[in-house]
Amino acid sequence: MLRDRLIILQPGFEDPAYPGQRFYCWHCVLMEGVLAAFPGLAARIDVERIAWPRPRTEVVAYIGPDHQSLPVLILADDAPSELATGSWNGRRFTAGKDSILRALSVRHGIPDPHP
Repeated sequence: MLRDRLIILQPGFEDPAYPGQRFYCWHCVLMEGVLAAFPGLAARIDVERIAWPRPRTEVVAYIGPDHQSLPVLILADDAPSELATGSWNGRRFTAGKDSILRALSVRHGIPDPHP
């Protein structure tokens, strides 16, 4: 993989467990805010916005069926191994908002989040 790929959920999805309600993933919306605050970031990474229902075939194709929680940052081949929180078939990824924000700071020069 040539570039890091951030996969996030499209907002406004429905969950059959909560009929009649619409939702957004707040971790994914946080990533949208980071992309908006640092517009150059979107030029340096690939961003994929996908639908909520599982199986999330787009994610499975990259990191397997056991890792479908989002957001996730699929790391490019040149990423430092210490940024990865997991791997599947040799492809490394970073899951969890804090780990993703750290990787974006290290890899793409955005500021660190304030503690």
